[in-house]
Amino acid sequence: MKDLKDLIELQKKIVPEVIEILEKRYNILRNVMHNQPIGRRTLSHNLGLGERIIRTEVNILKEQGLLDIKSMGMNITEEGLAIIEKLKDYIYELKGLRDLENVLESKLGIEKVYIVPGDCDNDKLILKDLGKKASIVIKNIIHNDYIIGVTGGTTMAQVSEEMPKQKGKKNVLVLPARGGLGKYLETQANNVAAKLAEKLGGSYKLLHVPDNIGKEALETLLQLPDIDDTVKKIKKMNVLVFGIGRADDMARRRQLSNVLIKELKEKGAVAEAFGHYFNTKGEIIWESNTVGLSLVDFEKVNNVIGVAGGARKAKAIVAICALKKDMTLVTDEGAARKIIELIN
Repeated sequence: MKDLKDLIELQKKIVPEVIEILEKRYNILRNVMHNQPIGRRTLSHNLGLGERIIRTEVNILKEQGLLDIKSMGMNITEEGLAIIEKLKDYIYELKGLRDLENVLESKLGIEKVYIVPGDCDNDKLILKDLGKKASIVIKNIIHNDYIIGVTGGTTMAQVSEEMPKQKGKKNVLVLPARGGLGKYLETQANNVAAKLAEKLGGSYKLLHVPDNIGKEALETLLQLPDIDDTVKKIKKMNVLVFGIGRADDMARRRQLSNVLIKELKEKGAVAEAFGHYFNTKGEIIWESNTVGLSLVDFEKVNNVIGVAGGARKAKAIVAICALKKDMTLVTDEGAARKIIELIN
């Protein structure tokens, strides 16, 4: 790895334009891979590059046997797929992400950080990379008889989508760590749990309770045997994988009043987790009635993996990392660099 790092430093000094060209063509190949078949105009829009530039670059990649161009659009070839795989480590070192991970671990004071190149805010494909990296981290820590808790949301839905089918682990149980939230089934914690369980060859239990339920109704529902059993199992989870939300986004999703949203903002709330709203120091600003995992339960879980990307979530990530120092964070380059900027 040191030889690769030295080579990159030499290239930056002697032929810096090669680095720029390589990164541009790598991004083109990745975009085609995820969206094939795709036309030049759509590719141009996705990458924010002019159609003339795209035409030139695509023709070069075609001549190299990395792209196949047909009337329906462009497709990546087997050789193109192999090139993307081989370039991953190079891009990782090129962007200095290993050093950035070490710096972020130190600045946040947490156990482990994994960073994928790019920024979810600017390129939605980065969310897929985030999901893939998180799925690898999950796969490496689960054992027989483990209980895994998951939250909902777009990022967590992507994690379950990117998890490859597994065999070998026995009696793995996946649970929604929280009740339902939002209008879309595919991003509900129940759906994420069911999909992840299928991929892991395990079983799952659902929690049929809305997350923003009133206190009296909540107490009544918790007396039901099935819900009571699920909640008790949630408190015994070995692994928690959760998305990190911005306070303002989550307040709107929970349909909090405009008055309360304004109050949360004025008090410095930047993050939400498990029905609690936090400032950048991880201090509780406000809490709502919640179903499933509590903040006390969260602190007791042995293996905690937070997954979030995009520079706009930087403050939220800082706040949540202040809650548990032995957690693992899977994030992207955009969020990582913004966090360093905020902390410095």
